[in-house]
Amino acid sequence: HISGNGLAESRMYAMVHVAVHDAVNAIDRRSRPYAFDANVNGPVSVDAAVAAAARDVLVSVIATLPESPACVASGILEANALYAAALMPIPSGPAKTAGVAVGQAAAAAIVALRAGDGSETTTWLDFDYPQGTEPGEWRFTPDGPPLAFASNYGEVTPFVLAHSGRFWPGPPYPLRSKRYATDYNEIKLLGGDDITTPSTRPPDQTEIGVFWIESSPLAWNRLARAVSVDRGFDLWENARLFGLLNMAMADGYIASWEVKYHYSFWRPITAIREGDNDGNRATQGDSTWTPLQPTYPIPDHDSGHAVQGGVAAEILKQVFGTDDVSFTACSTTVGPGGTCTDATPVIRSYSSFSQAADENAVSRIYIGIHFRKAVEAGVHHGRRIAAYAVHQFMKPVQ
Repeated sequence: HISGNGLAESRMYAMVHVAVHDAVNAIDRRSRPYAFDANVNGPVSVDAAVAAAARDVLVSVIATLPESPACVASGILEANALYAAALMPIPSGPAKTAGVAVGQAAAAAIVALRAGDGSETTTWLDFDYPQGTEPGEWRFTPDGPPLAFASNYGEVTPFVLAHSGRFWPGPPYPLRSKRYATDYNEIKLLGGDDITTPSTRPPDQTEIGVFWIESSPLAWNRLARAVSVDRGFDLWENARLFGLLNMAMADGYIASWEVKYHYSFWRPITAIREGDNDGNRATQGDSTWTPLQPTYPIPDHDSGHAVQGGVAAEILKQVFGTDDVSFTACSTTVGPGGTCTDATPVIRSYSSFSQAADENAVSRIYIGIHFRKAVEAGVHHGRRIAAYAVHQFMKPVQ
């Protein structure tokens, strides 16, 4: 998990899984390739191909991440160690050698395709982003750093969309509207930290809020793995599932960031602290209002986190053939003693992918960092991106 940077994380995952997908489909084509279109004959180790595809992409991408040299070196070391461990049980010989070559070729194809995609010119920490001054306009949040995060990430070339505005959501509610006041008063009551700001949020909503703070790419890939194992998916089915999931999630971030910095709508903490100046009689301001979770330095609308959930739920629904799948999930952000790696993790249960996506979305209200309009628009935005991805890419072949 790269320093909480879900954008870089999602791009890396997408590239890894495209390479894996294309490698296994070069050996035995069951779905359409994305970047590497080849047919390999003779004995080929598919396990070696998968390992080489993943390793080469990881090493290439990690080397360019906006991280410290020590972090980058550590990541590359770990990728190489995992690669060596994956290759060790595969018997030496022509099949292993051929598999490594196929994986390396698939990795090289997606790395070349994504070179110059705009990610390398992303302004990750934009201290000079022009702040708004009028009601409704985004400005650096008082509980966050004085910067705009990844202000031009919406310009990155998408993986599946022709352009990032393909499924552009509508604008936030007008400040003087009743619907805006309803959303405002909901998060004002629910989203407080219960220290500076009292909250009416019950314990279960607090748990939901904290549970879903974790990285979306991390959480939804973990969830997809569990369901895939339960459904008995084979390597090719998994290659397609995770290729589609991660490409669409990467595009979800790109598309959401384009929308965010277009509307540049203020976050709840700013809105509530400035509530007496927004022209709406139904929104009473509170100059000390403090959310449960510090606000990320990004505009409100739409919620990128909600987009991710919408994308993932729709991909999973489409690939598994139904939304009505029961599963459980854990989290890395619920606090000491309750995380996925602890002896008694906090477990939440779901009866559908949509239920999880909706809970993921409203969690941003419960921690006080997104208006309901932003999360509802985000889920819908993500679902449209995912449905398009499934119908256009990695389609099964006869």
